[in-house]
Amino acid sequence: MDLFLTFLGTAASVPTAARGLSATLLTRGGDRILVDCGEGTQRQLLRSRQGLIDLDVVLLTHLHGDHYLGLPGLLKTFALRGRGRPLPLVGPKGLSRLMRTLEPVIGRLSFPVEVVESDGGAVCELEGAAIEAFPTRHSVVSIGYSLVEEDRPGSFDVAAAQRLGVPSGPLFGRLQRGVEVLLDDGTTVRPEQVLGDARRGRRVVMTGDTGPCQTTLDAAWGATVLVHEATFSEEDRDRARETDHSTAAEAAALAEEAGVTLLALTHLGARAMPREIRREAEEVFRRTVVVPRDFDRIEVPNPERGAPVVHRWRGPEGRAAEGGGTLPGHGL
Repeated sequence: MDLFLTFLGTAASVPTAARGLSATLLTRGGDRILVDCGEGTQRQLLRSRQGLIDLDVVLLTHLHGDHYLGLPGLLKTFALRGRGRPLPLVGPKGLSRLMRTLEPVIGRLSFPVEVVESDGGAVCELEGAAIEAFPTRHSVVSIGYSLVEEDRPGSFDVAAAQRLGVPSGPLFGRLQRGVEVLLDDGTTVRPEQVLGDARRGRRVVMTGDTGPCQTTLDAAWGATVLVHEATFSEEDRDRARETDHSTAAEAAALAEEAGVTLLALTHLGARAMPREIRREAEEVFRRTVVVPRDFDRIEVPNPERGAPVVHRWRGPEGRAAEGGGTLPGHGL
């Protein structure tokens, strides 16, 4: 099942000419999940060539305006198109009150918005996976989200099944699904006799705004991709502490301890230079660090198919976006 992260907005607090406000689209198979919805998100969706797709769920990490002010416009657009099915909207404590405050701005919708307040635990069930919330550390109540896939059965050993007398056909499929089968001669064949070791599911973790904290470390343990804020460089470490944000080096230290495969640093402050953010992180984190620009995508294959792949956004003329280019180690 395909799994992609598309970075729609990577700036902190205020947009720049090159970066919009916080929004990330997670697509998995047919599921479309938006994490945060900063001002202008629906236009960012259009510019990304994803289009104004029907979302299955919107996840808000916290209730600072740069993470939710794109929501009223997006909801109104869905209503103008005649959406009828409910839209789950998940966020921290206080989300219900915020939505009541925004009612005069949003007006009547053609569909119900199902508000879910969470302080941790599963918030959304998907096919073979779940989205889990975990508390983070910011100046207001905040949560991050993990997409956690179930482990999949191991590879099917056709030769082993044939040696055990299992005929080709439907019984192969039952064994692959983890169901034991009874042969005509009365022999029972168990899945573990014909399947290899279970194949690990993918884990993608997105923090929102946060200082480094134990709960993020726990959620990111062994993650395939960790999307962590890096609002500041190390020279502004004191400012990061004052505002409950993270520096690139702090995010990298957490990713290193958690054994993450790829670290993506986003939510860059106005003074943060992408090359410096990446350099600081690479001094600490020994695997792959990327500092995505708007519309960059990360493809997350199943672990047995290799490491995540970064696809740099290419503009209308086919050139890499400003400051982009090929990343080493990603086959681009």
